[in-house]
Formats: sequence, structure tokens, C-alpha cells
Amino acid sequence: MCNQTVSLVAAAIENRGIPTVTIQLLEEIARKVGPPRALCVPFAHGFPLGQPGNAQMHRDIILEALALIDRTDLSPPHLSHHSSSPQKPEGRK
Repeated sequence: MCNQTVSLVAAAIENRGIPTVTIQLLEEIARKVGPPRALCVPFAHGFPLGQPGNAQMHRDIILEALALIDRTDLSPPHLSHHSSSPQKPEGRK
């Protein structure tokens, strides 16, 4: 699904009181659209969880994304980078 569409749907769901987090392949789109919580990953389109067949990596990315929902110190919109990404996590207001 389109990164922009996912971000807009996440924002609409959050407006109904349901917390969301998205996994984003395109950081520039996430910055423009501003999903409530997003984890940017450095992978190619079609591989949002990284290398196919790498179950541990997939699990780690999903848990990292879900952990953003539990963080009470974050104010939406918030953009983080996957922990193995060369960039550091970064908040947005």
C-alpha cells in the first residue's frame, strides 16, 4: 500500500482514539504527511521487514514499531528510525 495512504489512514484512526504505528519505506513521505507514529526502515519497496526469510529480523522490526505505541514520552507526529539504520531516532512536532 502507498506510504502516503497508510499515513493518512493512521491519522484518521488515531482521530477516533485508536493508537497506530506505521512502518515507512519513504522517510520523505512520512515527513510530509506526518503519521502519528512511524518507524522508518532502510529497505527496498516490497520488503518493509527486510530480508525475506529472516524471521528474527522481521520480529525485531515489528516489536520495535509496536514499542512506539507504549512510549508516553512521544507526541504525535513522531518519526523514528529502525535501530540498525545508520540514522538516529528523531522526534517531530
